[in-house]
Amino acid sequence: MTITVLAVFRARSQTLDFIFRLQRYGVAVQTVNTPKEARVGCGLSAKFSSAALPQAKNIVRSGHYSSFVGFFAVQNQCGRTVFVPL
Repeated sequence: MTITVLAVFRARSQTLDFIFRLQRYGVAVQTVNTPKEARVGCGLSAKFSSAALPQAKNIVRSGHYSSFVGFFAVQNQCGRTVFVPL
């Protein structure tokens, strides 16, 4: 089963850099507004499939992103969107 993942940052520039680098791996990634329920971040997040999580972790490690908050699984529970830290 594929899970949707959000990579959340506190700086927009680092979010956009992360997205650009993930696209270079050939990963389908979207720039999305960070949902207010997440209660973190700069307002932009990267949304991608959990299948790309290994590449995403490598990018975060090598990118030394000081504003990186974390990876969150996006789940729907009883009609509510829930963010679970990975």
